[in-house]
Amino acid sequence: MFTSPFYVYVCISLKDKKLYVGSTNNLERRQKEHADGLVTSTRHRLPLELIYYEVYLLEKDARMRESYLKGGGRARANLYLQLTETLAKYRPEISA
Repeated sequence: MFTSPFYVYVCISLKDKKLYVGSTNNLERRQKEHADGLVTSTRHRLPLELIYYEVYLLEKDARMRESYLKGGGRARANLYLQLTETLAKYRPEISA
């Protein structure tokens, strides 16, 4: 039997070109909350565009992954590497 999934997602601010990492159990609802300016941490960075997400069966796993990606360092570098082509669309100065 399947349970409701949990998501770790990455958005890019079209205003400042910075990434935002978050997690949720309802990706569509959360994206609407961001778009409507209901999320304090991204309200001043709108508009946002979803560029990546991962799906987890357990909330704890999703929260651990979110924390890892928010930690910076190697995790952030790997995320940038994984999303090279996508990020080049928004930030051509980082494309190789």
